[in-house]
Amino acid sequence: MNIYLTRHGQTEWNIQKKFQGWKNSNLTEIGKRQAELLSKRLKKIKIDKIYTSPLKRAYETSEIIKNNRKMPIIEKEGLKEIYLGEFEGKNYEKIKESNKLPKQLYNFWYEPENYKPDKGETFQELKKRVENTLYQIINENNESSDILIVTHGVTLKMIFLILLNENIKNIWKTTYTENTSLSLFEYNNEKFKLKIHGDIKHLEENYNG
Repeated sequence: MNIYLTRHGQTEWNIQKKFQGWKNSNLTEIGKRQAELLSKRLKKIKIDKIYTSPLKRAYETSEIIKNNRKMPIIEKEGLKEIYLGEFEGKNYEKIKESNKLPKQLYNFWYEPENYKPDKGETFQELKKRVENTLYQIINENNESSDILIVTHGVTLKMIFLILLNENIKNIWKTTYTENTSLSLFEYNNEKFKLKIHGDIKHLEENYNG
């Protein structure tokens, strides 16, 4: 089984450096174009299904990637971004630069294993729901299935932690994944092998597919 992974296209809040979480922020024109370029890259690659977070920015990215191909887009609640509670919609750079950095926001960035917000999800809770969703998706398909998962920045990092058997404290040490970057895991005999990690060559001006 080939499991392709991508992050949604650029959003308005990405530019404004705001926490998004479960709140929605519209794709920018650049974000839509990024999705179009990824769609073009995947045009000749067999994909049987697209699994997506139901949040608007991810679902819209999925629709653009699908274009006119005949494959279903399946929403999975478990692919949503981490729920950030009171931090959602706030500019995280301004919060970090202030002298009133909340303890749990410090933990979010520097001690993720100890992040326990009054509202929102811990990384342990995120891991549980993402892991459950991943294996649910795998069980819905067969060995020859090729699927694409469209999700979010932190959730995508968590997927990498799970499939590479890493510890939560290392979540920010994994390679940053750009909007609409492409990754690929090969799943065979209950083992995952990373084949592509965060590739963005389709976003380069001289890319010819």
